[in-house]
Amino acid sequence: MTTRPGKRNRKFLGSRSHGKGNAKNKRGKGGKGGWGRAGMHKHRFSYVTTHEREWMRKGGHYGFTNPNRVEPATLNLWNIEQMAQAGKLKKEGSGYAFDFEGKILGTGPLNTPVLVRAWAASKSAIERIAAAGGKFELVAPKEMKETGGIKKDNRGRSMGEGGKAAAEGTRPAGGAKPAEAKAEPTAKKQ
Repeated sequence: MTTRPGKRNRKFLGSRSHGKGNAKNKRGKGGKGGWGRAGMHKHRFSYVTTHEREWMRKGGHYGFTNPNRVEPATLNLWNIEQMAQAGKLKKEGSGYAFDFEGKILGTGPLNTPVLVRAWAASKSAIERIAAAGGKFELVAPKEMKETGGIKKDNRGRSMGEGGKAAAEGTRPAGGAKPAEAKAEPTAKKQ
């Protein structure tokens, strides 16, 4: 009669690794390969390419965010139209006037002729204001008025006299030399 073989683990009693080598082996999770997202650009990169396509589109880099950026306030034309219909715009001469510290955008209808003064406006907004019989005037932000056109950084230090010279008309904006700016295009030679 044959005897039943004993349980396999009996011979490993008292053994630290049960014949599996390192203590971390035989845990059912394979070679761990690090904690968390370790190795996503090394030994786990194939996981990234198959399961994280959105992350791959930008390569894991999402760019630099300027901490000093200031977004100007925006207002659409339909807001101005509603204010005109409600009588909330100030009368100036024979029409209405609206001052706004920000950018005017061209969404919505504008049927009332309005003089709009703002820091900036989109191309479509300027076209629609003119089509309604109004006018758009570009107004410099308060910071530029207070400094006399001299650009300043976030600590209040002057960044050069370029802005002031351009405002006075002695030097064109954009760093161009006066001679280059005033030069008229010549006829092409044949």
